[in-house]
Amino acid sequence: MLDLNDMKKSDFYYDLPKELIAQKPIEPRNASRLLKVDRNSGEIVHSHFYNLCDFLKKGDLLVLNDSRVLPARIYGEKADNGSFIEFLLVEQRGNSEWEILCRPGKKAKIGTEFVFGGGKLRAVITDILEDGNRIAKFDCEDNFFATLDEIGQMPLPPYITEKLQDKERYQTVYSNEIGSSAAPTAGLHFTKEMLSDLESKGINIAYVTLHVGLGTFRPVKNERVLDHKMHREHYEIPQRTADLINKTKAEGGRVIAVGTTSCRTLESVATFYNEIKACNGYTDIFIYPGYEFKVLDGLITNFHLPESTLIMLVSAFLGYDNTMKAYNCAVDEKYRFFSFGDSMAIL
Repeated sequence: MLDLNDMKKSDFYYDLPKELIAQKPIEPRNASRLLKVDRNSGEIVHSHFYNLCDFLKKGDLLVLNDSRVLPARIYGEKADNGSFIEFLLVEQRGNSEWEILCRPGKKAKIGTEFVFGGGKLRAVITDILEDGNRIAKFDCEDNFFATLDEIGQMPLPPYITEKLQDKERYQTVYSNEIGSSAAPTAGLHFTKEMLSDLESKGINIAYVTLHVGLGTFRPVKNERVLDHKMHREHYEIPQRTADLINKTKAEGGRVIAVGTTSCRTLESVATFYNEIKACNGYTDIFIYPGYEFKVLDGLITNFHLPESTLIMLVSAFLGYDNTMKAYNCAVDEKYRFFSFGDSMAIL
């Protein structure tokens, strides 16, 4: 029995064989397996993602996160002696300033200058934050984002050890608003053709933007769940999406978030304003068992790391016992896990 007042991160542990961690994306995108779970009964159905429409109804609304991943990992050298440095861009702080992670950190003192791409990009450290992250001010010969696309690498999670052959496979087919440090991976399963097919069958599609920060994936260090602090992330809900959500609710349809990032965006706005409306801002919402959902009727998501904030969010929506049952079933059935893994639909 889960104690809602004294949840431990160890409550959200499950044993995952290393060979079930997906190292590369499956082709085609929608050929991944789909574990469908009934939110009320916990009943499980095994299927494939291309059959998602079988579990949807006319009038349902899928809400997708259209954030696009930055090729945010860049390798360079210290300007004065050529020694190696690695930057990982975390969040844009101004026109040319970014919060970054870097290694080796001891080289990145305030005032130190670095060069990347043979001088196409330069940076100087302007501040060191409490958590050890740095603020770097960049100077670029050409367009910053075009240069980043040329010299940067996708910031794949550390559990993916194989090199990604095609950068676009770590982007959703509908990615549009550049700014994420990691992909909203639940959407990686969709193809453009599948989205068109869903719309032709009366399933509505809407978009929000939440720029995924690395804080989402940082391990929970405190054993007591309630002591964990989330990092903030920037979100935006456009007017069309707000209108579609409110219309769907009014007509008795289901609002189904594609991914925990879409979920956090919708629930943040509903929490802040007691309604869904067009807006933008920052959120550090932490959703765990005991949370009362204000918008969501369904969730499409991947399989997440043990003891992560993401499996806690899933447990809040599906229920703790049903979640752990579903995850253990997925392990037994040898589903593929994490970013390039298989999908789970809670409806």
